[in-house]
Amino acid sequence: MKIRRAVAILGPGGVGGLLAGALERAGTPVIVIARQPTAEVIRARGLRVESARFGELTATPRTVTRLTEPVDFLVVATKASGLRDGLERVAATPGLVVPLLNGLDHLATLRERFGWDAVAPATIRVEADRPEPGVVVHTSPFLRVDLAAVGEGAAGEQMAERVQRFAALLDAAGVPVRVGTGEAEVMWDKLVRLNALACTTSAFDLPLGEIRSTPELRGELIGAIEEGCAVASAEGAPIDPAGPVAELEAAHATLGSSMQRDIAAGREPELDAIPGAVLRAAARHHVATPTIARLVEMIAARAGVPVPLVSG
Repeated sequence: MKIRRAVAILGPGGVGGLLAGALERAGTPVIVIARQPTAEVIRARGLRVESARFGELTATPRTVTRLTEPVDFLVVATKASGLRDGLERVAATPGLVVPLLNGLDHLATLRERFGWDAVAPATIRVEADRPEPGVVVHTSPFLRVDLAAVGEGAAGEQMAERVQRFAALLDAAGVPVRVGTGEAEVMWDKLVRLNALACTTSAFDLPLGEIRSTPELRGELIGAIEEGCAVASAEGAPIDPAGPVAELEAAHATLGSSMQRDIAAGREPELDAIPGAVLRAAARHHVATPTIARLVEMIAARAGVPVPLVSG
């Protein structure tokens, strides 16, 4: 069977819903994979996107509860905790899997399912939320997807070609995209910044501006960045702390994090997926991370969840 030139999106939340709307508007066939209640809402009234970058639009992607046909690209945009359940709704084999989850551990899960050469390391930087099924609010014009191709020989060349094709689709849809040089660079470049932002905003339940302007809290933010950079370097991705510090200095003062919003809404925070991944990598390389560990304990106490399991 010929692979259809389409993008399937697993998880039409803030990330998946935004990309579905942008891609469909640009003329790319989009298939949304969602749970039955969400699928019914999207079929009935479309996928409504309110975006600081794209404006207001209503997309009408084909929506299914189970993907049974092959597609060129599968974007995985679930929460880390919902990944395994979400994959049960995928019965087809995609040409390339593009995971846009937080953290690192999901890559091993997806490669076990689809094969090493079918999963491209990827991250997204975006401030978007799903206040209700079928509605996406993108509150900041900033948006960027980073991708990397991995592998050697013919398999590596084939992945590189698929990554470039997907990048071209995003570019045509008005989604800024950057193709990096390697997996560690792509994954840790976001994780260092995200971990510091998520840990501080969630531990103190304050927006970034107040954290930056309070000397003690700013010290926690800088400490989390520096420790994250040390771990990233040990993982093969040397990152100068000045980069993520400058990025967070330039961000708007009201910036929060999805982890902070999850705690406020009574949802399980991605404590294991984000700082848990950093702490596990730190343990592997015997890198000290006292600031991150302390913030994680504070968040776990606030949210009433266990501290992530870390093994050396």
